[in-house]
Amino acid sequence: MPTLRQQLDDLIEKLSPDMEKAFHAAVDNLKDEIVLKEVVERLERRDINGALAALHIDPEAFQPLSEALRNAYNAGGSLVTENMPRLFDPNGGRVVFRWDVRNQGAEAHIRDLSATLITNVSESTIAAARQTIVEGYSRGQGPNTIALDLVGRKNAVTGKREGGVIGLNAPQAELIERARINLASGDPTLMAKYLALQTRDKRLDGAVNKAMAAEKPLDKATLDKVLMRLRDNNLRLRGNTIARTETLTSVMSARHESYRQAASKANRDESLITRRWRNSGKRTSRHTHQILNAQEVTGLDMPFHSVSGAMLRYPGDTSLGAPASEIVNCECDCEYNFNFAEAYARSRGR
Repeated sequence: MPTLRQQLDDLIEKLSPDMEKAFHAAVDNLKDEIVLKEVVERLERRDINGALAALHIDPEAFQPLSEALRNAYNAGGSLVTENMPRLFDPNGGRVVFRWDVRNQGAEAHIRDLSATLITNVSESTIAAARQTIVEGYSRGQGPNTIALDLVGRKNAVTGKREGGVIGLNAPQAELIERARINLASGDPTLMAKYLALQTRDKRLDGAVNKAMAAEKPLDKATLDKVLMRLRDNNLRLRGNTIARTETLTSVMSARHESYRQAASKANRDESLITRRWRNSGKRTSRHTHQILNAQEVTGLDMPFHSVSGAMLRYPGDTSLGAPASEIVNCECDCEYNFNFAEAYARSRGR
């Protein structure tokens, strides 16, 4: 029989693709709704805010993520409840506990998780678009070129736009701009930095190596292709990262809520619950989470304190302000234990 941790890991692996599909569906919808002419007209007037408004990067566009998040949350709560140890009330009577995703606390968690995710994704997407526009102006690019860099070029076969910035975050947009500068420099040392990027299209390495050997900038047609592929690969990376991170956060949040509901159902004080941090045991585990490993706290509100200064009640928890550096792609776990022996002794006045 798999342990609960193994079952939760399997659940996260199973549900992450749904979150990833939801992200890409939202991005595709954004691109489909953009009228390129409107964006170009505003760029011609150098109206950056107007151009951004014409992209319609609204929080509502990312609503598909909310449904995927709710499904992950409900599935996590259900799985934890199925594996919950037998509960007894203070009088020793057996308690039948069922997961309630419509519980007030659960609904509040879902709203908070959804609002935080959608706000972060939409705001970071806008930041990347703004950065692309400003950099385009600084290079003397025309409005049409900037607009196409934002939304992508249409594939002649599929009719879908490819290689656009829409959907990326600001650091990714900056990485792509740095690649552009390096590949257009003609300096082999700078151009070689592109070859170290994990998200590059290796099929184009030959053209880059040839330009480096000749100590010449990459020709425009090849450069455009390189950057398009780099944007697409980074978009896939972002979708995968969001999916893995947010699915784990949803499942771990539901686990936390399920123990709160269980304590309430059994009429037990939450101080009878202890939590212990467990890192993944992998070499890729964050140093801060390696230090957290095996640390134990009491109750459901006491947070774990990372050496970075961040506070988390469970892996993936951002409710107390933990930054992305403590959250993204985390694979840690948190063990929950009900101190039944102590609870039973208290119920008998011992």
